[in-house]
Amino acid sequence: MQRLSGLDATFLYLETPNNHMHVGLTAVFDPSTVPGGYAFEKVRELVRRRLPLLKPFRRRLVEVPFQIHHPLWIEDPDFDLDYHVRRAALPSPGGDKELAEFAEEFMARPLDRRRPLWEMYVVEGLENGMIATVNKTHHAAIDGVSGAELVVNLLDLQPEPTPPAVEDDWSPDRVPTDVELIAFAMTSLARQPLAAAKSAMRTAEMLLNLRRRNREPGVNPPPAPFSAPRTSLNTSITPHRRFAYTQVSLDDVKMVKNTLGGTVNDVVLALCSGALRTYLAENGDPVDRSLVAMIPISVRSEDQKGAMGNRVSSMLVSLASDIADPVERLCAITDGTKQAKDQEKAIGADLLTDWTEFAAPAVAARAARLYSNMRIADRHNPLFNLTISNVPGPNFPLYSAGARMIAMYPMGPIFDGAGLNITVMSYMGNVNFGLVACRETVPRVWDIAHYIGDALEELKKAADRR
Repeated sequence: MQRLSGLDATFLYLETPNNHMHVGLTAVFDPSTVPGGYAFEKVRELVRRRLPLLKPFRRRLVEVPFQIHHPLWIEDPDFDLDYHVRRAALPSPGGDKELAEFAEEFMARPLDRRRPLWEMYVVEGLENGMIATVNKTHHAAIDGVSGAELVVNLLDLQPEPTPPAVEDDWSPDRVPTDVELIAFAMTSLARQPLAAAKSAMRTAEMLLNLRRRNREPGVNPPPAPFSAPRTSLNTSITPHRRFAYTQVSLDDVKMVKNTLGGTVNDVVLALCSGALRTYLAENGDPVDRSLVAMIPISVRSEDQKGAMGNRVSSMLVSLASDIADPVERLCAITDGTKQAKDQEKAIGADLLTDWTEFAAPAVAARAARLYSNMRIADRHNPLFNLTISNVPGPNFPLYSAGARMIAMYPMGPIFDGAGLNITVMSYMGNVNFGLVACRETVPRVWDIAHYIGDALEELKKAADRR
């Protein structure tokens, strides 16, 4: 047994019938490279053989009676691979529209907590003979970095699959009794008062340091929570999803960065900002106040690489979407991300993790459902406008069961009050954008995807003039 950390468990408590806390990936493959020809059974067998490297795939949750403490992971004694790896086919013509519709319906369904929290479809019938995999895993089990590591463990550097480097010594756990769960929980809870006192002292010290820092000359603090403007993106959401994707050239992004300044991530934020500015203007939303994005940031140390779960914090960044000139907008974003990173360092990576340990499961889960059911997000300024996450990917080809991966489009969760998530991952010289949205809140999500390319063209023209 292994108890979930407070941060991992928080993603369970935040989940409601409308807010699904899983992350996903849609990947497109060329099966012409498969030795001996493609077959679904080869993909299933690959997953089976890689299970020793995919620790969360055979673990399921066990809730503590009366929800007095965070749940535990156990090795599922009823694990059934055929439940998790399934086969599907797209209707003709099997293009982007059909694949996106399949993925959005897949993402709109919550995971069954009685089983390991992941599912995967092998999707056939794509145009030009391509196939795809569409998978999702609960955020309680992985963050962006550990999720990317899971994907890597399912892929190879050459068409011929490589045998796993570790032996499969897995054995299922016995499901603990209620008495054992309560006893284990009480032992853990006994240590919490001292830990809470230490966290309170560290928090008070951090607040004093942060206040002192933000008053220094030349410091421009990042946006505060609930300072974001209300737009059509920021409503209570439904269980229904929209998904769209696009890709741009990584070389073009780097050319803009090298010419106009900033980092690759700053340029990515500028592309999202430009696209959203166009979309909101067409939607009749005011664009005289800047959007605020929540940016997840990994706080995973070197010795934590390879460990599953969440090692993540976040920062709020202005997208400078109220600035019409694209170059000035990029410069403002570059300055804003620098200030946000400096503040994040001042706050410390462990503060969020520390406090989530003390969340009362029963109270937190009921509060999340009450917030969603009463549509409270419609009654106050949004905490932030949207989530934008950037996960670096490889610049060399990868293979799954012999099929060469052509592209991969990540899919992140959305929340009440922030009905759009843009997750970005680079691969083979391209920057791939996956946009997940509430179907009713952002019905024209494909328009935003198209405007990302337009925003890049604007910046390329400005860079050419330089």
